[in-house]
Amino acid sequence: MDLKNRPRIGVVGPSVCSPEVWNLAREVGFLIAREGGILICGGRSGVMEAAASGAKQAGGVTVGILPGRTASEANSSIDIPIVTDMGHARNVINVLTSQVIIAVHGAYGTLSEIALALACGRPVVGLQTWSLTPPEGSLPPSVMLARTAAEAVASAFRLIRETPP
Repeated sequence: MDLKNRPRIGVVGPSVCSPEVWNLAREVGFLIAREGGILICGGRSGVMEAAASGAKQAGGVTVGILPGRTASEANSSIDIPIVTDMGHARNVINVLTSQVIIAVHGAYGTLSEIALALACGRPVVGLQTWSLTPPEGSLPPSVMLARTAAEAVASAFRLIRETPP
């Protein structure tokens, strides 16, 4: 399968995380690559670096959507750095490039990416992340929750298959 047709899965999460969250994100990245997906992330530290590291370990392709103006800010596991000079506004590019988002843990930047994904019609799988409940009756449940990295990645690939192009 050529790169253009491979599933693109975004992994979002905090730039600073605990060793437990790091290992979880690394496993997510590894499983995405093992299943043939391309990992899309913010390209820097924390969950982004852990997921990219796992994807590289499995022989995968990694794309980092960077907030600054130089490719040198990308972590060492990023194959394709996308330089935006857009700060947090680059989250829109991260979300729209991905067919589904896996949110691992998270801070406010992660919350903004979850909201952007939902507003743009991108499915979101949550793994130890924000619990979002829309006001009663206004919207359907928004984030599919997973208990393990394997469950999150399996859900992401299933959502890609079920979502029209």
